[in-house]
Amino acid sequence: MPKWVYTFGDGAAEGRADMKNLLGGKGANLAEMSSLGLPVPPGFTITTEVCTAFYANNRNYPEGLREEAAKALKTVETQVGRKFGDPKNPLLVSVRSGARASMPGMMDTVLNLGLNEQTVSGLAEQSGDARFAYDSYRRFIQMYSDVVLGVDHYHFEEILDLYKEGHGYTLDPELSADDWKVLIEAYKAKVKEKLGQPFPDEVNEQLWGAIAAVFNSWHNDRARTYRRLHGIPESWGTAVNVQSMVFGNMGDTSATGVAFTRNPSTGEKKYYGEFLINAQGEDVVAGIRTPQSLTEEARLEAKSDLPSMETALPEIFAEVVQVFEKLEKHYRDMQDIEFTVQQGKLWLLQTRSGKRTAKASLKIATEMAKEGLITEEEAILRVDPSSLDQLLHPTLDPSAKRDVIAKGLPASPGAASGVIVFDSDEAERLAHSGTDVVLTRVETSPEDIHGMHAARGILTTRGGMTSHAAVVARGMGRPCVSGAGAIHIDMKDRTLSVGSRVLKAGDRITLDGSTGEVIAGAVPTVQPELSGDFGTLMEWADKIRRLKVRTNAETPLDARTARRFGAEGIGLCRTEHMFFDADRILAVREMILSENADQRRTALAKILPMQRKDFTELFEIMAGLPLTIRLLDPPLHEFLPQSEDDLKEVAEAAGVSMAVIRHRAEDLKEFNPMLGHRGCRLGISYPEIYEMQARAIFEAAHDVATHGDPIVPEIMVPLVATESELAILKGRIDEVAGDVARERGQELEYHVGTMIELPRAALRAGDIANVAEFFSFGTNDLTQTTFGISRDDAAHFLDDYLRAGIFEKDPFVSLDIEGVGELVSIAAERGRKTRPDIKLGICGEHGGDPASIAFCEKVGLDYVSCSPYRVPIARLAAAQAALAED
Repeated sequence: MPKWVYTFGDGAAEGRADMKNLLGGKGANLAEMSSLGLPVPPGFTITTEVCTAFYANNRNYPEGLREEAAKALKTVETQVGRKFGDPKNPLLVSVRSGARASMPGMMDTVLNLGLNEQTVSGLAEQSGDARFAYDSYRRFIQMYSDVVLGVDHYHFEEILDLYKEGHGYTLDPELSADDWKVLIEAYKAKVKEKLGQPFPDEVNEQLWGAIAAVFNSWHNDRARTYRRLHGIPESWGTAVNVQSMVFGNMGDTSATGVAFTRNPSTGEKKYYGEFLINAQGEDVVAGIRTPQSLTEEARLEAKSDLPSMETALPEIFAEVVQVFEKLEKHYRDMQDIEFTVQQGKLWLLQTRSGKRTAKASLKIATEMAKEGLITEEEAILRVDPSSLDQLLHPTLDPSAKRDVIAKGLPASPGAASGVIVFDSDEAERLAHSGTDVVLTRVETSPEDIHGMHAARGILTTRGGMTSHAAVVARGMGRPCVSGAGAIHIDMKDRTLSVGSRVLKAGDRITLDGSTGEVIAGAVPTVQPELSGDFGTLMEWADKIRRLKVRTNAETPLDARTARRFGAEGIGLCRTEHMFFDADRILAVREMILSENADQRRTALAKILPMQRKDFTELFEIMAGLPLTIRLLDPPLHEFLPQSEDDLKEVAEAAGVSMAVIRHRAEDLKEFNPMLGHRGCRLGISYPEIYEMQARAIFEAAHDVATHGDPIVPEIMVPLVATESELAILKGRIDEVAGDVARERGQELEYHVGTMIELPRAALRAGDIANVAEFFSFGTNDLTQTTFGISRDDAAHFLDDYLRAGIFEKDPFVSLDIEGVGELVSIAAERGRKTRPDIKLGICGEHGGDPASIAFCEKVGLDYVSCSPYRVPIARLAAAQAALAED
């Protein structure tokens, strides 16, 4: 029979750190810390396999679980010296989730479990502090009712606020034990009013209710959203950790805190975190009280009047520092640690590899490698390639004027401008319509995750550097300013105010997540500078990777940007994008609407010098690096005029009547143009188009080669399905190359290949390779034609497919390995069999997706090509893929 429960505590544990898949991240690390001899409150972990069985068995527990849990609880009672449900010496426990991947705040937690009318008296007598005992009881009723019973927490907050107001209290610590007793009865009455039955007093009923709530929370909306955003499979499930309670709210020698062994925003090797004296853990992140700094240096930087832990609890702080050093050295990574001090005794509640910004991730990885804590290869594997996106976009221009209206905590770096939005649903709706928004809240909760993801930036008036908003924003790469206490939010009127200044929903603001500034209006930005830690890691990655990384670019700006980010050539130059420029669209339309080849050639002669100039600029920027130019691909109707004025302009330029133009435009209409007269089919029907483009390429290459690096153009024919199509078009390209060589008096090296973007082309790749010197897999269209799904229309139903589990990921974002990937593998194998030295690359959007890049490494492609800002992502992902294949 499987083992469902694993115990930990008292210097021993049944689990280990490498058992995350079974025990979840939290359970595995609690076991590891226990085995290291660190002070961990005893407890036990119910495995992720129970979660899987729970859902597979219609939310019923597997046989033997209750017996194992009861036995583990007895072990905890022996270790702690207290008994669960004992009226005189009660054991209280916390019940927390713990998935194998960190999901902060996404699932449910219950603290102080085991309290009832009898045990609260025992806790009061045992602790010698009746106020503490009854405060703990009311906290438990509120949390359990919200999490387990479904009675919203705001009911209890309203009762508390009205009571304080009626008795002249401002802060919770002003309430006495007798006050809490009155409130406890009011809380219980509210539960009975809402549910029609009393709050549960039996401690085992409480325990199993909380365990079920944690398992049920694996499928709550916020957890589902978080898993979808972070690629966490639903099948993993969560573990449940039941742990003996320790209390940070037992007076001035007690405290609770959250700390990082290095700064998670900057990566600096400085302790970072917050704590509160005489508080429980949720008080630190909830923003109810202002947290205090751990170190004196941090207190001075924050200009806080509240004492740091270093000065308020110096002996405990010294012990905490020793623990930090031991854990970071043991795990060889920056740790995020939760701790409680109960009457002068330090207890560790959790450690995990800390969430961090991309900037911090780079610094921590490179500095740990330089310190000898990890290798360069491990440093490469430590940085999530997708997180580099945070570093590759503009920040606020330091010289620009800033109308700073308030300042909060710099919770997550970066900059964002957008309109003020006060609720998450509205943020998501506006973002989907193309509006940049800044989600503005008193404080965020896990229910806000969809709005946070939709927003450009997040602003809260409560909460510290480890609040929900701060942690989630850092993980998402969203700029965040938290704890901007000078701002007052009026949810009824949808306004925020600072003193007499009032801004309303829809007004634009800017956040500087690196300074904590909140600025009225939009502020100009500057491009990022990539050097230092970024340059170091990229240098290490470039030594490791095998795959070359090119870019998709057709403008000088994109080409220069990509070169700055380390692109090794252009893997896709879409020539049709050049045709839309205002100075040439008229000639393009004239060419399309021509009725014979002579008319088309007349119009194309006007376009030739413009195309030649385009290619000359790109060849010069690439300075001898490969440049793959795709000949005209889209259906011609895309270039046609739509307005009467545009039709008239084309008619005048062509010297024909409007009726002729309309008739020609009607002839070009297609029912399904994306599978119609496009790609190489245009070259077959209108060979003069490809001849003009080929001439422009060869003339530009000759011009640049005379005064610069030798140029070897790669000419790519799109949408080929048969060997014959490519053979005919390559013959015409070769003829143009010969003509230009004779005119210039010099031969030019060049290559002709094709885009594999149709299933038939993939299957007949062996034939096509008789003609093609390279294949570039156009996985955007290959995905469309394999699935029979239009990328432009898929948004209407893709979310339904993702939610239903039909697709694990959007196949247009991450390559479908089983279907599209198999076609790529077949084409690569058959192409190499015909032509062993054929060059193979990928140029769809998948070229910048780390999972797709790993597949490209596995099948042995030569390069990936992606948008300019994803070039560094691809470089790092290619290195990680190479290490994974070793």
